[in-house]
Amino acid sequence: MPFVITDACIDIKDKACLAACPVDCIYEGGRTLYIQPDECIDCGLCETVCPVAAIHAEDRLPSELAEWPAINRDFFGPDVTGWGKPGGSDPLLTTTRDHPTVAAWPGKAAR
Repeated sequence: MPFVITDACIDIKDKACLAACPVDCIYEGGRTLYIQPDECIDCGLCETVCPVAAIHAEDRLPSELAEWPAINRDFFGPDVTGWGKPGGSDPLLTTTRDHPTVAAWPGKAAR
């Protein structure tokens, strides 16, 4: 099961996970980071360094975060970035786009 980045990362994007990931499967969107599930090797290093506990193993995801595996997966699909399986994050694969759920998420200050 891959790991999943959830709502706690929105408008934070600490990026410690980017440095920890040995396969570069974490990509940057406009307001949050996303894990490409087909590239994730399930090592869990990203989860251990995330300072806001935004990363969870998909099989241990709390029920209130059940929509986040699809959000991470769909970010790479044709309706958002169209990146598919890029094969490793790269500064050229950074975007201001986000999954529609993330784009519509209230800003941290608005909460």
